[in-house]
Amino acid sequence: MQAEINDPRETAPAVAPPRGLKVLHVGKFYPPHMGGIETHLQALCGELRKSVDLRVMVASENERRVDETIDDVPVSRMPTPWTVASTPLCPGMVREIRAAHADIVHIHLPNPTAALAYLASGHRGSLVVTYHSDTVRQKVLGPLFAPFLHATLRRAAAIIATSPDYRNTSPVLARHLDRCEVIPYGIDIDQFQVADPAAIREVRNRYGERLILSVGRLVYYKGFEYLIRGMRQVRGRLIIIGDGPLRGKLQQLIAELGLQEKVVLAGEIHNADVAPYYHAADLFALASIARSEAFGIVQIEAMAAGIPVVNTALDSGVPFVSLHERTGLTVPPADPDRLADAINRLLDNPDLRATLGRAAALRARQEFALGVMLTRTLSLYDRVRQSAN
Repeated sequence: MQAEINDPRETAPAVAPPRGLKVLHVGKFYPPHMGGIETHLQALCGELRKSVDLRVMVASENERRVDETIDDVPVSRMPTPWTVASTPLCPGMVREIRAAHADIVHIHLPNPTAALAYLASGHRGSLVVTYHSDTVRQKVLGPLFAPFLHATLRRAAAIIATSPDYRNTSPVLARHLDRCEVIPYGIDIDQFQVADPAAIREVRNRYGERLILSVGRLVYYKGFEYLIRGMRQVRGRLIIIGDGPLRGKLQQLIAELGLQEKVVLAGEIHNADVAPYYHAADLFALASIARSEAFGIVQIEAMAAGIPVVNTALDSGVPFVSLHERTGLTVPPADPDRLADAINRLLDNPDLRATLGRAAALRARQEFALGVMLTRTLSLYDRVRQSAN
């Protein structure tokens, strides 16, 4: 893969903010509900609201409607009387989309409720879709929803894919490539670029040297089982930040392999407190094994901190974020031996770590900064508005 590191002034040309533009974002949930799409929605809307007339609509986690303002972003949480296959059903969204009179409705998919509500609303403005990922595990409901998904995508003036890799490998997007544009995720780089030296020392004093860090929910597609198995051959210590349904099984695996001194399940740590762990670590590992890992935003956090990444060669955006032999190392998925080899190579070669880490920090700032994502999104809105006039 030959993804280039570009000057953000070239990849994200400045545009005049489309003031007066009324935009309604429709997502599944919104923080404090945790999740990758929710975090992205909060970060993007927190910046967009400075330039456009913005509102966010998502599902409530109960049957009560909540209207609130979070960091100057108006958020409406719609009543959810039913939930089917982890999908909140919010009939009230149809009326709210219609009543919003938005110039642009921006839907975040996968989200059957948002797509169906939009189609039923009769909205006359423009539609923008961010296509975060394919639906991977819904073997029954997925095919049933497919006609409505494609109807929504056909209606869209623009479809945002978060990486060229995902755009090019998604069987769903293959039918809509003429309207697909790549806008990668962006984060607040400054939040991870520096950390309190005392907090960094505290992490190292607690866990020692030659540290490998991994961050994510303890779920099947993160591949933590293979990363843990690889640690049998690694001369270092692994810290896994996150929690989830596989915690018990992973603890059992660690005990069975006798790795209690080499692998630490650190549990949930608030985002604001994670930066010292990145800076204390020698490298970051993302061992994901399935296309459900569409991007791997945590890679950007590690890169912003200036450490190299070991990731896996998935047919998703994962290897696009951190580039093999340029900002880290990429290995086949579900391969403990290759994971161990890559980790040991970096642990044993401080010069290589430093070189890759500097390139990682540069790529993070140039391609995945929050401001770059904002500029690209505003530019897209401006083009959509002009084409609608």
